[in-house]
Amino acid sequence: MPDVTEWPAYDVERTSVRVVLRDDTGSVLLFHTIDPTMPEIGDWWELPGGGVEGDESYSETAAREIAEETGFVLAPSEFSAATWRRDATYVRRHVRFWQHEVVVTARIPGTAPTPVADGRTPNELDEYVDHRWWPVDEIAASTARFFPTPLPALVHEFLAGAEIDESFDHWN
Repeated sequence: MPDVTEWPAYDVERTSVRVVLRDDTGSVLLFHTIDPTMPEIGDWWELPGGGVEGDESYSETAAREIAEETGFVLAPSEFSAATWRRDATYVRRHVRFWQHEVVVTARIPGTAPTPVADGRTPNELDEYVDHRWWPVDEIAASTARFFPTPLPALVHEFLAGAEIDESFDHWN
């Protein structure tokens, strides 16, 4: 990890949980995302998840975020341990974030169930323009843009149970 003096200045620091949510076929849910206030940054595919609130555990955050962003209800006990740790910085809506992030996994019954948007924030309603259940091999082979950036390179290793301490991701 780089020395903190090398990190860019940031507006918001937070801890976040991302979820590799898989269906019965093993495909992974990703949101096709844009920033409508910054079209110059383009589009990308993003794992669901979000910021830890209060004294939530990672699994409690994951369960809440999945329910809010997809309508799928999972118990905190259905999420794996946080075995992928990372720090990232990115700009969203003209605000620079420094995010301490963990990635967990969970399974949802069914094949490519359709997420609902009822619990999404107004920003998420604007930013998530589509979703797709991606086969893991297609993620690994894709040249699309992802958040987290190294998802294609690390997805197989992560799903195989590896402990991952990712280097700093200066996303945009």
